[in-house]
Amino acid sequence: MIRAPRLLATDLDGTLLRPDGSVSERTAKALVRAADAGVEVVFVTARPPRWLRHLAPHVAGHGVAICANGAAVLDVGSGRVLAERGMPPDLVARIADRIRAAWGGPEAVHLAAESVDGFAHETRFLSTHHVPPGSPTADRIEDVLGPSTFKLLVRSTRPITDAFAAELAAVVGDLGIVADSGASGLGEISGPGITKAATLADWSAARGIDAADVWAVGDAPNDLSMLGWAGTSFAVANAHPAVLAAAARRCASNADDGVADVLDLAGALAEGVLGSSR
Repeated sequence: MIRAPRLLATDLDGTLLRPDGSVSERTAKALVRAADAGVEVVFVTARPPRWLRHLAPHVAGHGVAICANGAAVLDVGSGRVLAERGMPPDLVARIADRIRAAWGGPEAVHLAAESVDGFAHETRFLSTHHVPPGSPTADRIEDVLGPSTFKLLVRSTRPITDAFAAELAAVVGDLGIVADSGASGLGEISGPGITKAATLADWSAARGIDAADVWAVGDAPNDLSMLGWAGTSFAVANAHPAVLAAAARRCASNADDGVADVLDLAGALAEGVLGSSR
């Protein structure tokens, strides 16, 4: 019999959120039911803090999100950053220099940064998402960095292939962690040792929760560390092939509210409705 969780960690884009980026009514209700059953729900996402404000109603104002691929922990209800492990400016500069040297210089490499203060970018960086008015911009990202960078974002003029993230990781080396969240042609770099799994493990340990008591759900390669750490792992049906191969269990796709099914199962087990081996 599957073990009832004390904590359920779920990715957002491609996993809990529907293809249009919304939280379905069914999933919203399942989140409340799981919380009422005593299951702590944590969002674990590549999204920066500024992209999470609209989710506050769905965690009853008290949920948390591990965001920016593990570089920050956010109180979703208040928008307050509870913990962060960002990169100092000198490390970001070293990474930027290394990528430019390998990939053709500033004409070919275009960078942006996410921090507690928001988004900053080089003038040549093309964002596929809305850029907040007044976001700092400069020819070189080093000139608009704050004291702590959650993620360094990389675009380049190189041909985009499925190996983009792996090629970038080979360039960055031990200076940081390159995450692949499924965004084509976009590299996401966090500091050394910063992953979804590492921050989730720290968060759980501080609350006396073992990995065996955690369920995790994901869809993209940047979820693999979290799925490998959790006691029980689920891949949504629309997940990347590597995630489908790695997860112990599967659920329906994000279009079919698969995470709602997982939440309902977790809540039922926690309440003893279906029984548990705990």
